[in-house]
Amino acid sequence: MKISTSEYFIKEVYTSLKRNHWMTLASIFTVVLSLFILGFFSIVILNLNKMADTLESQVQISVYLKDDLSQDEIDDTKNKLNSIEGIQNIKFITRDEAMKNFKERLGDQKFLLDALDDTNPLPNSFSITVTSPEQVKTIADTASALDSVESASYSQDIINHLFNLTHLIRLIGVALIILLTGAAIFIISNTIRLTVFARRKEIAIMKYVGATDWFIRWPFLLEGIFLGFIGGSLATIFLYIIYEQITQEIYDAMAFFPLIPQHPFIDYIGLAVLIAGIIIGALGSTISLKKFLKV
Repeated sequence: MKISTSEYFIKEVYTSLKRNHWMTLASIFTVVLSLFILGFFSIVILNLNKMADTLESQVQISVYLKDDLSQDEIDDTKNKLNSIEGIQNIKFITRDEAMKNFKERLGDQKFLLDALDDTNPLPNSFSITVTSPEQVKTIADTASALDSVESASYSQDIINHLFNLTHLIRLIGVALIILLTGAAIFIISNTIRLTVFARRKEIAIMKYVGATDWFIRWPFLLEGIFLGFIGGSLATIFLYIIYEQITQEIYDAMAFFPLIPQHPFIDYIGLAVLIAGIIIGALGSTISLKKFLKV
């Protein structure tokens, strides 16, 4: 592209933006709003996905041991459990620790255990954390087969509901992102189409005098890219501010809530939004011009 031609295109973009300043502001506002909603929902969906992963990683199996096992037998059982594939961590819980934890869970209702006197019916046990929640049933069945193990239990109903919930979250997330991306392209292309429509006679004249499609297309394409870049930049700034405030509020209230750390996560989201703005702006311009270039 020649320098003189580039200068002409840039001048045309500037003239168009200046001439249609209200339409330009409306376009930028539309781009900002669309990309902000898209970026915000992406942030929410990715955090929900992280929360789902965290919940899945906390699925545990309780392996209850038979009574009157020696320390050597307990250690041997732990070694056998450690050899099972898919186990991330094993914690030994004595019967006294189990009773203490049970009383803490009962809270004000712990008087219900007074009838036991000093008797502790709870067994020694191992608490197992698995690397993948899909392996819970297999690991529990393998642990139950050991001679020193009385039983192995896990909340099967809760795990099934958890799997269904996390699967639903991911499906909804993908669907929302696709839907919002499509909506953003539709809104932006129709907004830019107004600019193209206002200059339809100029486009027709340029076609009649022999201008190529790309010569006509470039100023509008650059205008769409410019609008997408400005809109994406503003949307990114708003996302930075909003996510910083949200993370601060949540961490102040719940310090261990599984949010994705602000950096570099929000940097990647901002870059994606900015690139999406440029692509959507260019795509919107291309779609808008398609009809008029056929005249």
